[in-house]
Amino acid sequence: MGDALDQVRKRLWNQARREGDKKTTGTMRGLKYALLKNPDDLTDRQNTALATLGDVDPRGQLYRAWQLKELLRTLLRQPVEQAEAELKRWIGWASRCRIPEVTDLCGKIRRRRDDILRTIRLGYSNARLEAFNNKIKVTIRMAYGFRDTDDLIAMIKLRCSGLPIHLPAPIP
Repeated sequence: MGDALDQVRKRLWNQARREGDKKTTGTMRGLKYALLKNPDDLTDRQNTALATLGDVDPRGQLYRAWQLKELLRTLLRQPVEQAEAELKRWIGWASRCRIPEVTDLCGKIRRRRDDILRTIRLGYSNARLEAFNNKIKVTIRMAYGFRDTDDLIAMIKLRCSGLPIHLPAPIP
């Protein structure tokens, strides 16, 4: 949903730029990260930018897309029975919103509805796997220039092993 929301923002920003609407493009300048972050983690500047969200688009597409993102985000923290009803309501609202990026996503979510509910029921997440993959990617970037892939593999094993590594400190 974050990607769909960002695509809506880009489309509306490009449309305002083409029309020469400097007020809208100026207002939308600080919205990217404010839209994508959780509302609890927003800075004061981002809160201010988010408060002007209703003034950005006269048809309210960006605001409705942001509301749909927030509803979908809170859906994963609800009990299964309530989440099932909320997901059904979300799909209905998203399919009628007439925002092309959101309706495309709605079709994907409708097809994966059972998988989403199963994830909520079991409480599993792929967050640990994603964190592990990110650690490997960072290690690969750090190892740029290694001549041997065995050194890269050793570095990945060392960083992902969880062993505390204490580097020698210079003697003062």
